[in-house]
Amino acid sequence: MCHSTVSTAGTQVVYVGLDYATTVVQVCVLDRSGKLLANRACANDGREIAQLVSRFGQRVQGAIEACTGASDLAEELLQRAGWSIHLAHPGYVHRMKQNPDKSDFTDARMLAELVRVGFLPRVWLAPQTIRELRRLVRHRQDLVNRRRAVKLQVGALLRDHRVVAPPGGSWTKRWRSWLGLQALPSETRWVIDERCHEFDELVGRIARAEARLAQVTASDVVVQRLLDLRGVGLVTACLIRAEIGDVTRFRTGKQLARYCGLTPRNASSGLRIADAGLIRAGNRHLRAGVIETGHRLIRFDEGWKAFAAELESRGKKRCVVVAAVANRWMRRLFHELMNIARAA
Repeated sequence: MCHSTVSTAGTQVVYVGLDYATTVVQVCVLDRSGKLLANRACANDGREIAQLVSRFGQRVQGAIEACTGASDLAEELLQRAGWSIHLAHPGYVHRMKQNPDKSDFTDARMLAELVRVGFLPRVWLAPQTIRELRRLVRHRQDLVNRRRAVKLQVGALLRDHRVVAPPGGSWTKRWRSWLGLQALPSETRWVIDERCHEFDELVGRIARAEARLAQVTASDVVVQRLLDLRGVGLVTACLIRAEIGDVTRFRTGKQLARYCGLTPRNASSGLRIADAGLIRAGNRHLRAGVIETGHRLIRFDEGWKAFAAELESRGKKRCVVVAAVANRWMRRLFHELMNIARAA
């Protein structure tokens, strides 16, 4: 009798929803018919969670909302416990719930039900190497954002004292020499000197981050092939590699461009057909990087420059033209990335 029970548990498919938190994870287990087998809190430990679920079945299909730490736990359950587990899009799950009340119990049950009926809105689970590269790329971008903030803060102090900079670029050696000669109140001078020191420190940290990017991607075939493309430097190549990851998860170049947030948002109604700017969804890090690439292509590539000129001759605004160039470039890049994936 005991042997029969173990055999059934071993072959039974169970559906598991995990509501993630830093210290505990709510684990909901359903059988094929939707019967609740368990819904309890468990320590945030892959082994303990797998041991709990194994009491009800060894064939597990699970889901966990995408959030900080969820990918690491999902990969642990995938690799060590052999689960079939997917990340769920938290925004879609929340809208599908249609319930103002929130609890770990109901959230875990909702995820388990979505897996069971096949309606789970999935998010790609990036492997650890891609997640690590993504952290490094975003760290470098955070440093760049902080450097930009320092520039703006110093500029605001100068405007506050009605100090007009000489013609030419700012933050060059000549400009810094000019800044040091300005007669400013003592406290303003001290603050500006502190900001300049911070700026120099950030420049060095950005250089170290970019050297680290070059080091960790030296053997990455995708990054090295991207570097051969016109208008693509190390930072852009690493950004594309980190944020896109496995390009085969996209069916078409249009789908990839939409993921990048480069396609127009449809605002049609009845017989009226109109666009309302770029879609608000999409990967914001990737969109910013590809838009910058669009600006470079228009300046330095004759083909894209001609395409941009044609759009501008039809009355398109400059921002729309750059987005169109970035959109079309990304759709072409899709085929290049697919060729790299097939050759790998």
